Amino acid sequence: MIDDISLEILRILQEKARIPNIEVSRQVGLAPSAVLERIRKMEKQGVIDGYEVRLNPERFASGQIAFVQVTVREAQGSREIGEQLAAVPEIQEVHYVAGDDGYLIKIRAANTAELGRLLRAKVHAIDGVTATRTATVLTTYKETARIPIP
Repeated sequence: MIDDISLEILRILQEKARIPNIEVSRQVGLAPSAVLERIRKMEKQGVIDGYEVRLNPERFASGQIAFVQVTVREAQGSREIGEQLAAVPEIQEVHYVAGDDGYLIKIRAANTAELGRLLRAKVHAIDGVTATRTATVLTTYKETARIPIP
């Protein structure tokens, strides 16, 4: 069970993961050692899954985002295809979804030409993939990995 202070620590860390421990302790009214102990405990329990830097995709020729529905042969919706999709560096997310029973992936590329090349060379090349349906992103208003904390 996570108490209100730990929830507040999580809110602060989601806002700015590199915030100094002393600043977190000041905001929640605990000693820095107590805050550090809570953070380590939440890491050990798997509440905090990790920390990562968010890079500007434009600086790395990855400004084009597309969401792709990947259709696979019947009985091919196996873990193997999901793992092969996940191994492609340009694919940021891989979800096995109900409905059409296939995968929904989020892919980043420099532009639409590069996106087409990635789809042909890396997605369609996977044994069992029969078709893709691509929706390219024109404008992004929000993109986050944050989890709403009650």
